Amino acid sequence: QVQLVESGGGLVQAGDSLRLSCAASGGTFSSYHMGWFRQAPGKEREFVARIWRSGGSYYADSVKGRFTISRDNAKNTVYLQMNSLKPEDTAVYFCAADVALASGYEYWGQGTQVTVSS
Repeated sequence: QVQLVESGGGLVQAGDSLRLSCAASGGTFSSYHMGWFRQAPGKEREFVARIWRSGGSYYADSVKGRFTISRDNAKNTVYLQMNSLKPEDTAVYFCAADVALASGYEYWGQGTQVTVSS
């Protein structure tokens, strides 16, 4: 069983930066892939970024060049550095763990709110 706890959300202005953290417990963090998703009010949850256990990553087009996903296996933590934030980035952000290494995500955190004012 894997538990995920996000932190670092808040209220910022357009153009500002935030760094989200997701602390994992249970299992062997370095052995699974991790992802970030977000869900805006009235919209479906959408993919933001993924980092493989190897350290490779990829991003949704909407955040490419502004967001960076990283992981610290010694701290069992995955990060999402968000720069040049826009009002349309406002959402609840969730981290997720792909333990089965089958491109799905079996475990999810509770989410952290990010609000970007214009």
